[in-house]
Parts: sequence; structure tokens; C-alpha cells
Amino acid sequence: MSNLLNVVLLYNNLGSSEPDEMNFINSMVNCSKLKTLQFDMNQLTGVLPSSIGNLSSQLTYLSFSGNFIYGTLPSGIGNLVKLGRLYIESNQLTGIVPDELGNLQNLKYLIMYDNFFIGNFPEFIGNLSLLELSLAKNKLEGHIPPNLGNCTSLLLLDLSINNLTGPIPVELFQLSSLSIYLGLSHNYLVGPLPQEIGKLKSLIALHLSHNDLVGAIPNAISTCTSLEYLDLGANFFQGPIPPSMSALRGIITLNLSNNNFSGQIPKFLQQLNLSSLDLSFNNLDGEVPSEGIFKNASSISIQGNNGLCGGLPELRLPKCAIVSRSKTGSRTSHVILVVIPICSLLVVAMFLFYLFYWKRKKAQVQAATSASYVQPFSRVSYGSIFRATNEFSQQNLIGTGAFSDVYKGILEPADGMVAIKVLKLGNQGALKTFVMECEALKNIRHRNLVKVITSCSFVDFQGNDFKALIYEFMPNGNLERWLHPSLEQEVDIEKAPPRRLTLRQKVTTAIDVAHAMHYLHQECEVPIIHCDLKPSNILLDSDMVAHIGDFGLAKFLPLKPHESSSVGLRGTIGYAPPEYGLGGEMTKEGDIYSFGILLLEMITGKRPTDRLFQEGLNLHSYVTMSLPDGLMEIIEPTLLPIVEERETLEEIMILLARIGLACSLKSPKERMNSSKILQELHHIDGLF
Repeated sequence: MSNLLNVVLLYNNLGSSEPDEMNFINSMVNCSKLKTLQFDMNQLTGVLPSSIGNLSSQLTYLSFSGNFIYGTLPSGIGNLVKLGRLYIESNQLTGIVPDELGNLQNLKYLIMYDNFFIGNFPEFIGNLSLLELSLAKNKLEGHIPPNLGNCTSLLLLDLSINNLTGPIPVELFQLSSLSIYLGLSHNYLVGPLPQEIGKLKSLIALHLSHNDLVGAIPNAISTCTSLEYLDLGANFFQGPIPPSMSALRGIITLNLSNNNFSGQIPKFLQQLNLSSLDLSFNNLDGEVPSEGIFKNASSISIQGNNGLCGGLPELRLPKCAIVSRSKTGSRTSHVILVVIPICSLLVVAMFLFYLFYWKRKKAQVQAATSASYVQPFSRVSYGSIFRATNEFSQQNLIGTGAFSDVYKGILEPADGMVAIKVLKLGNQGALKTFVMECEALKNIRHRNLVKVITSCSFVDFQGNDFKALIYEFMPNGNLERWLHPSLEQEVDIEKAPPRRLTLRQKVTTAIDVAHAMHYLHQECEVPIIHCDLKPSNILLDSDMVAHIGDFGLAKFLPLKPHESSSVGLRGTIGYAPPEYGLGGEMTKEGDIYSFGILLLEMITGKRPTDRLFQEGLNLHSYVTMSLPDGLMEIIEPTLLPIVEERETLEEIMILLARIGLACSLKSPKERMNSSKILQELHHIDGLF
């Protein structure tokens, strides 16, 4: 078809997981008039052939986003000199970004996010006249080159979720053309924000969270009057929230959480048109305002600021002290001489009283922990949840368990979808899991743990007790549905066939879970045992980052005497370690065992409760017997075509199997620890 101009086959089911199915490009080199080639959102698997560089010299639009393309990006793509748009995001491309892309002087849109590109940030990009550039969610390293400031037409720049280091070049903040988005979050960038930030007068969204930025927010930010979304969370910013931010009249979402901001919450925040404000985990003090956004407790987050007081009753903050000033300055010295001895005696008396009261109260709490529990962050009403879940309709139900049902819903339009876990208080043990989950979640913060947004502790319309937890919504569901698609998913012809995780995605998921487990065991102030690690409790966000959830069975170390698991099996059959079934004490090694079984399940595709495992055979022994020569015969078949070289695949699978086996040994003392697990998994990740 030599006169073919446009080929648009996006959003279909093309592809059959054959490793060479990208070779159809070879047959298109004779289409000399071709201008557009679009294959987005299919299931194409394989390596881009070098013949892609021999396609029509008239080609202006090339897109393969949302497929399963792996291998390196051919350098010959630099021959397509008229190319204006290149979209290859959400694949599994590896290697460095080829310098030959610098030949594409007509390129305006370069979108390559969500791949596995490595190496230093490509400097040639500074020589292109781009309008949009996204290299987010790769593994790029090194400094951001200052010559990126030469892209004076750039409207959008997203470099988030990489391993970039060094300061942010001043030249980036001088790109007055940036008007849509500037994203540099989840890197390792350092240094202060320069005053040049004030030149981003047209920018709508600025995301700099999860870096190592320091210092104060520059006053020059006052000229960024188009900003609607500003996220500076999880850095080391300090000082007061500057009054200059009062000029940001268009701001809708503001996140300053997890920094070192101090002083009072500025009154001007009441005047801004905010729909979401996060000031949590700073060093703020004083009275919380009560107007503007502060009139809606569900729209603000201020926990982790121990000096705050006042505000709405729902915030459960202490009342602010009333300070009166003496008008008798001439007699101050005489008053001090009298007051100091009296105060000293009072302090001693109060201390003795408090000591007695504390010991008595502690005894009462230990006797009836669940009865005395008070939920401190009750912000959402029953009516809000009733409406958000469409009256708890089946269409909104996304999960169910012994103690709770989980619904999706929208509490506030500006906040988007949330997950709402409604407790089944009629079931014995449900209230206890609610208390434990609240206790655990208020003490932990980690990228790979499910984030709780708020909670509800009210009565329903019939006057019955009602309790719910509201979590960040995870669009990609739990790991269970990715490892074992249901029969309905397999046969529903109205939907695309269920997508399986690639081997690389499974390794990344295992690393995410291991990081969360290591944090719970080794980095929390009070170590926490999860007690129920399994695929259904591992949730995947929109970027396929894994988060551990469901802390209803969690326990803090050291355990209290009555917390022995002898009262029954703790956890889930197949994932719980054998010692729990024998009444053994809950330990970190128990979580390690569950992780090991999870890893073996991910590589074999078999649940630990599979009907195959009978008469003494279990998942651990099933994998043990296959090592090393027979392992490739028992791994999940869909993993076979993902890696180009069979030798590399075999090496990776053997290493993963050995980690899983070392974690699920019968003796707790012999199991691998979390530090070693992370070391081994990162080594495997480097083999891709």
C-alpha cells in the first residue's frame, strides 16, 4: 500500500504475546508517503526493530504507548527527521535514551514516561524546540542539565520519579513559557528554591515533593499568580509560611506537608480559594483559623503539628490558652518574689498528683483498651459516606471481608475517588481491628503503605454505631486480581482481556513490598508486625506502585503477654507461618515467611492453597524440588516471552526462587532478614 498516509489502530486488542510481533514494521518501509503511525493501548509485545529508522521520511506522528515493548530504543529512529510527535510511554523500554534523537529538530512532543531508561539525563534535549517533554518514572540519573533552559517554547516538563540529583538549575525557573506543568517530584534534588521561581508567571501546576530541598519559600513566588496546584511536600523547607503566598489567588490545592515549617498558620489562607490544604507534619503552632477552607475539616490536614490549638471541634485539638497581660508593671518585682515560691510548691504538688493519676489511669486502660478508645480524627459524617457510596450500592462495592466492606466513592468533587472501608460492627472482632488499624496508621508514613485520609465514627440514620476509614483510592486494585484474574475477567468479551504483570513489574512490586516491610520492622519508632501479608492486601496505584494495606491484625513490638497467637491462627491460611498454627508468638520472621510465599506465588502463578498441594506437598517444597534445572517448567507461562534472552530469564527466576525459599523456611531463625531481601532484589532489578 505505497500510497498509505495514516495508520491509526489505537485502543484495540492487537498482540498475542509473541516475542517478535513488532516485526510488522519491516513490512511498512515501502509506505513512502506515511505520515502517521499510531498503535497506542494495544498488547503488542517485542523489540522495536532497527527498521523503524527506515520508515517514511515524511513521518510526523509515531506512537506506541501503552504496550509491552521491551529492549532498547533503536538509534535509527533519529533518521525520521520530520517527526513532530513521539509517544512511547508505558512500555518496558530499557537502556539509555539514544543521542540520535537529537537529530529530530522538528520534534515538539517527546513523551517517554513509565519505562526503564537508565543513564544520565540526555543533554541533547536542550537543543530541541520542544513543547512537551515527559521522562517521568524511569531510572535516569545525574544532574538536570542547565541547557534545558534553551527549550524556550516548553509548556510541560515532567521528570518526576527518577534518580536525579543535584540542585534544580536556575535556568528551569527562567522558562517563562512553562504554563501547564512542571514536575520534579520523587527525585534526590537538593538546595534551595531560587528567587527565579517568580518567572513562572503562567504555570498552573508545580510539583516538587519528595526531594531534599531546603531553606525558605522565596517571596518571589508571589508573582506565580496562575498557580492552581502547588506541592512542596516531603522536603526540608523551613521558616514561616511566607505572607507573599497570599498573592496566589488562583491556588486550589496546596501541599506543604512533611517539612520543617514553623510559626502560626497564616490567616491569609482563609481568603484563598482552596479546596485542599495539607500542612501536616511540620512544626506549626498557635490557633487554627476557622474561616475559609478551615470551615471544612475534611479538606484540611494538620496532624503532626503538636503546637496547634483551637479550630473546629472535629479536629479534636486542645483549646487555646488565654494570655492576660499585667497592667501593674511598677509592682512586677514584688509579685515575682511572692509568686515563684507558691508556683514551685504547686508544681511539685501537681507532679505528685499526676504521677498517682497516671498510674491509676494506665491500669484502667490496660483492663479495658477497646472500651476506652476514642477515635481522634472523626471528620466525615455518615451522611457524606452514604451519598458518596450511592447508598452503599453493589456498583460501588470493590471488596469484602470478615470485618469490613470496601466501597469506592467521591466525598468531595475536588478530592476525586477514595476508598471507604466500612466496618461490620456486628461481627465479633470488627471493632478490635478498627482500633488496631487506627493505632497503626497514625504512627506510620511510607511511600509503600496505603495512606489513610481520614475516618468516620458516628451513628447511622437508625442510631446504630457506624465506623469507617477513608483511604487513598488505588485505581489498579489489589495484587490478587493481577496474579489471578477471575473467571469473569477472562471471559468478559466487552472488556479488554486482563493484563498480566510482566516479570519486571513483579520484581518492582516485590521491592515495593520489601521496602514497606523493612520500614515496619526496622525503621518505625515502635516496630510493627503486619501479620497478614498476602496479594489481596497489596494495592497498586495509578503508577503501579505497590502499597501494603489492611492493618487490622497488626501488632506492636514488644508484644503484651495476652497477645500470643494461641487463641487461634493469626493471618491467612497458606501465608501464615507454621509456628503461628502451633501457638507460637508473632514475630517479624512471621511476616518474612508470608513475603516468601508471596514471592513464590508471583513466579509460579500458583496460590499456596492450590489443589495441587496435598499429602505433604506445599508451595515451598514444590519450588524446592524444581531447582535448578526444572524451574523453568513450573514458572508462570506468561513470564516466558518477557525477557529476550532465555539465559537472563533463567538467572532471574532462580535468584527470585531462592529468595522466596530462604524467606519461607520452616525455622524462623533461618529465614532471610529484610535488609538482605532488599539487597538481593535490587541486585536482580539491575539485571534487566
